[in-house]
Amino acid sequence: MEKIWINQYDESVSAEINPDRVPSLIDIFESAVSQYANQTAFINLGHKISFEDLDVLSMQFASYLQHLGLKKGDAVAIMMPNLLQYPVALFGVLRAGLTVVNVNPLYTPRELQHQLTDANVSTILIVENFACTLEKVLKNTPVKNIVLTSLGDLLPLPKRWVVNFAVKYIKKMVPSYSLQNTTSFSQALAIGEQHDYSRPSVSGSDIAFLQYTGGTTGVSKGAMLTHRNMVANLEQVSGILESALVPGKDMVVTALPLYHIFALTSNCLTFLKYGCPNLLITNPRDMPGFVKELSRYPFAVITGVNTLFNGLLNTPGFAELDYSHFKFGLGGGMAVQRPVAQKWESVTGKVLIEGYGLTECSPVVSVNPVNSSEYKGSIGLPVPSTEIKICDEQGQELPIGEAGELFVKGPQVMLGYLNREEATREVLNDEWLATGDIAKADEQGYLYIVDRKKDMILVSGFNVFPNEIEEVAAMHDGILEAAAIGIPHEVSGEVVKLFVVKSDESLTEQMVIAHCKSLLTGYKVPKIVEFKEELPKSNVGKILRRELRD
Repeated sequence: MEKIWINQYDESVSAEINPDRVPSLIDIFESAVSQYANQTAFINLGHKISFEDLDVLSMQFASYLQHLGLKKGDAVAIMMPNLLQYPVALFGVLRAGLTVVNVNPLYTPRELQHQLTDANVSTILIVENFACTLEKVLKNTPVKNIVLTSLGDLLPLPKRWVVNFAVKYIKKMVPSYSLQNTTSFSQALAIGEQHDYSRPSVSGSDIAFLQYTGGTTGVSKGAMLTHRNMVANLEQVSGILESALVPGKDMVVTALPLYHIFALTSNCLTFLKYGCPNLLITNPRDMPGFVKELSRYPFAVITGVNTLFNGLLNTPGFAELDYSHFKFGLGGGMAVQRPVAQKWESVTGKVLIEGYGLTECSPVVSVNPVNSSEYKGSIGLPVPSTEIKICDEQGQELPIGEAGELFVKGPQVMLGYLNREEATREVLNDEWLATGDIAKADEQGYLYIVDRKKDMILVSGFNVFPNEIEEVAAMHDGILEAAAIGIPHEVSGEVVKLFVVKSDESLTEQMVIAHCKSLLTGYKVPKIVEFKEELPKSNVGKILRRELRD
């Protein structure tokens, strides 16, 4: 079969992109804030900031980081949900010539310590709601500089005071913490304003993001995504979206967290490039509040995962929203279910298009055309300048229609995993990335995900790896052996089920779940625990998860 399918969209989409047309993300940012200075850039909690505001504030933050003495390539962590502070910090870090390390604010202390240490993070910007987590591990990390922010810090007065007071003292959403020698976000901006910003020399080979992922297998690793990787993926996505978007006008709704690679590229960077307003949703789990927010704005695009779309469709008021400006919904992160896609089209009048990507590909590999007339159950066509091949277990390419492992090659493929040469070699060979996903293609070049090669569990679009769950379970004195699998769930796609062999007969399901909850982020915690006398094993003693699933 052919290794590459190109120019399958229409004549307006080029078969190839030039990943070196723009040197870095800094250049894309500077072009956008100059061209769309007076346009709205981001909206959050009822307040808007313009591209000019974003330019000024991010430069102040960049100047502050340079004032700290950080050198080109140093790692800076950002740990927060979707707030106005996020894009200010993101572009501030990039404009200072530094590397962004996105951190899930729901991490447990164990997970946070691993990421900060692995990435050698010297500076972190963190929302005070999660400062107690940092306090527990700070002494075991290389972090020297801590910038603290409150949810309302970029809101105008007096709303800023009202929001921050309510969050801390009325809703009691800020657990007590004790951190020494911290700087507030406002102070950091003020310090930056007093110092000159020096634009660094950044090239495509410089690392823009250390984006942590379990990869196709194993523990959390930092995928090294260069400026060239990210610029290339923006060029690839832009070529497809360009015909559908009106620059400076079409609003995108960002409910997925910006620390996740999907929203980072598809929402934040892509729509910034076109000068479009970005509506940030801080707490999408509050579906009634989410729908109320949507009723206030003429949105054109919503991105999300299947669970998000399903949640909206089942929230009163969503069907009554004004869809006169709406153009398309883009699903990724996990499979979009056909009933959800069909209901979405009946409610909004627009097809829910699906794409496919992974952190190691910055992330977009394929997407359906935005002018699709119906939901196909496909992950679409490879984006421009992307080669794909589907191979059997011996590495031989398979004919069209046969399922095998999907391999990807293109300028968006990561440099490798930070400080993990062996793990990099396992997935990268001659620039081909082994995705670990089983796929097939039809005669038109449309790709379909059949299954996952590895035992990864996908919960609401987030990768959960059995090895990590099992390791945590094994820390409990009452557990002799454990094996984790994913089982279907109508809301989150999958949930974790844990099989346990007891070493203490008094052990209960509640005790196991409580133990895991203390060491794992919520979506990783097993929802079901089944006790067994023994676990199925191979002749060399390896636990056979496949038999447990069967």
